Amino acid sequence: MMSPVPILLYHSISADPPDWISTFTVSPVTFRTHLDMVVASGRQPITVSQFTDGLQGKAELPARPVLITVDDGFADFADNALPALTERKLPSTLYVTTGALAGGAQESVLPPADMLRAADLPGLEAEGVEIGAHSHTHRQMDLLSEDQLADELSRSRDLLAETLGHPIRSFAYPHGYWRSKVLRLVDATGFDSSCAVGNSLCSAKDHPLALSRLMVRADTDASVIAAWIDGSGARVLPPQHRLLAYGWRQYRRSRQSRLLTTSRC
Repeated sequence: MMSPVPILLYHSISADPPDWISTFTVSPVTFRTHLDMVVASGRQPITVSQFTDGLQGKAELPARPVLITVDDGFADFADNALPALTERKLPSTLYVTTGALAGGAQESVLPPADMLRAADLPGLEAEGVEIGAHSHTHRQMDLLSEDQLADELSRSRDLLAETLGHPIRSFAYPHGYWRSKVLRLVDATGFDSSCAVGNSLCSAKDHPLALSRLMVRADTDASVIAAWIDGSGARVLPPQHRLLAYGWRQYRRSRQSRLLTTSRC
């Protein structure tokens, strides 16, 4: 059976991020330190789609894989993350919120920030970065109607496919939120892998459309990263996760309804 696999999740790689994303930002120096730890560990970095191919028996998985993923599509990925990755010849997967791309209509709910342009994406892919979809508007997908979900998924898929000239295989849930209805539509849209969060190691029990990731925050200590990479610093997703997720979703749904009611008063 596959040993638990660390899938690291980053957002912004910047020394001076906007306040709203600072909690989920690491500096370029810190990011380089983490990558050096990956290299020193002897683990083999692969993309999410390469990992999925291995899980499905379409390719051979390395003995000790590790995945480096980055969400949202901040411009600092090209400025700060990419040079560090290419210097070490490390592949990664970047999940892009298409409605937040610079130079186009701003249709995401993300606050203002310097974001990548669609024109940047082919060059990133040429440097070994897998490009995946992260929805169009970055809304909490488990709170959307089926029609809204289908639109989020198809628009992000189609915009990226048009930009890159090939189908987009992987998706990541904004905020990590998903439920069975969302998973079913992700599958129907043609994605064969998708990342959640879970803050746990990925295991053979994970659904390929709900792979667990470990979120790296500004205050995540290097010793924690080292333990994650070793495979000993986090649990696999506990069985009660789905029940807890259901309770949290009901709270968020109630809170969203209250905010909408207040805004109409």
